[in-house]
Amino acid sequence: MGEMKMTRVIWKLIKDKLILPFVELDIKYFDLGLPHRDATDDKVTIESAKATLKYNVAIKCATITPDELLTSGWSKPICIGRHAFGDQYRATDTVIQGAGKLKLVFVPEGTAEKTEFEVYNFTGAGGVALSMYNTDESIRSFAEASMNTCTKEMATLS
Repeated sequence: MGEMKMTRVIWKLIKDKLILPFVELDIKYFDLGLPHRDATDDKVTIESAKATLKYNVAIKCATITPDELLTSGWSKPICIGRHAFGDQYRATDTVIQGAGKLKLVFVPEGTAEKTEFEVYNFTGAGGVALSMYNTDESIRSFAEASMNTCTKEMATLS
């Protein structure tokens, strides 16, 4: 099953079982697959963006690569995991207005000493900034779960 087809199958299941039985929605659909974007000279991308502005919401289905994906010359199963704890899911972002220095500061509990990093020196109109994090506990837990899954499945850890 191809990537786009796999995405559509899973999205249909989500809609049919978890959304539409509970909420009446008039979902607008835009095929943002590369072949269709090329065929429309990216007009579908612009239409999708305009619809997002009009309805103040968008649902973007990530491309899901099927299990049959193989690396050239590799024929054994591959276990791919995605760690989703802090990072972008609990990130802090901000719009920077004007020129100035963006700094990252860590103040350890129980001390006044701090570690400070200069991240970027904005000039002109400014820009945007994003801060992400993760905890050692979460990283270790993910690594352990990944190793256990691969050992159980006799797969190679990637």
